[in-house]
Amino acid sequence: MGQPGLDKHQLAGLDVRERGFSRPIEFAQTEEGYRAILRYETTRVETDLHPTQDEALHLLIQLLHAHGYRQLRTQMSFRGGVYLGSQEIWVEYPDPRPEPEPEGFLTRVMNWFRPRTINE
Repeated sequence: MGQPGLDKHQLAGLDVRERGFSRPIEFAQTEEGYRAILRYETTRVETDLHPTQDEALHLLIQLLHAHGYRQLRTQMSFRGGVYLGSQEIWVEYPDPRPEPEPEGFLTRVMNWFRPRTINE
């Protein structure tokens, strides 16, 4: 369980297998900073230390995006150890844009035969 007095967020989204999930994000505090921690099924994702809980949370979102998690959003449920219920709004994190796949010779040849629209 997280340390008392720290924030806690609920994280929802789609995992790498396109399944919906909702799990709490906890924070651990050391003298050097904060770490965000997500436990999901057999996976545990933990960030490096950061000066603030918000920075650790944003790094956790970036790590999850890099591993294929999508449509991520969070809602703060505890602030400074005080339970907020569902009073806070959900914060949505846009999915990163997929990088275009390199175009090979066969793709270029197939594009020659693709029907064109007026705007192209």
